[in-house]
Amino acid sequence: MPVLEQPSDVLRQFCSGDLDAFEALFLGHQREVYGWIVRIVRDPTAAEDLTVETFWRIHRAHARFDPTCSFGAWARRIATNAALDHLKTARPQADLPDNLPSATLPDPSISEELRRKIAWAFRRLPPQLQVAATLAFIEERPYQEIADALGVSTGAVKVRVFRARRFLRKELKRQGIEP
Repeated sequence: MPVLEQPSDVLRQFCSGDLDAFEALFLGHQREVYGWIVRIVRDPTAAEDLTVETFWRIHRAHARFDPTCSFGAWARRIATNAALDHLKTARPQADLPDNLPSATLPDPSISEELRRKIAWAFRRLPPQLQVAATLAFIEERPYQEIADALGVSTGAVKVRVFRARRFLRKELKRQGIEP
């Protein structure tokens, strides 16, 4: 998420509870926060709701923000937590049957079937691994950026990505796909 620099007086006003300053920050960062969340949850409708939730959390926590720090990084961290909470409580998708028939002739829908199985395996990841894997594998975000957003060390991100990769390989192998 590109950092939109805000004048320090707007950040100080925001910390003191000024609604106009909050509105200015909302207008300046809403698009980036939404983009960050949609990358994580992969659902535009949920991302819209989570963007509102994120800014509600930001507004409630205004007094805890340090105006000498990056508002964009702080907003990204809160957005990540909101997205992670959503993933933890989202209803799981129906499992694929174990005995899916395989095509006998080359078929253009095979790539669609493969994509569907990979998406299914991603949804089966535990939420913390799903967030790390989505940001690392799909969005190709740097580990340091992921670490900052998750509030963990770069080493912890590497471990989560490793575990996610191992889990995905196991799930895909169970579905008859050799990664």
